[in-house]
Amino acid sequence: MDVFYHCRYCGTQVGHIKNSMFDTSQLGFDMLNNQERAELIKYNEQGHINVSTICEDCQEALENNPELHQFDSFIQ
Repeated sequence: MDVFYHCRYCGTQVGHIKNSMFDTSQLGFDMLNNQERAELIKYNEQGHINVSTICEDCQEALENNPELHQFDSFIQ
């Protein structure tokens, strides 16, 4: 099973953990409540995990322009 991290705003792949044996608590998934898990973590048909996160560029854009928080996507 692989874990893929993608930016929720621009879709850029932020990270990838290849076919390693791990416990999801090692990734911090146990720190999320049920709603956060449902929104941020998806499993695909191959059994891989896709995690929604935020990249440095989008984080900087949000810090410099807080009004962007109201949009699901602000990258054109």
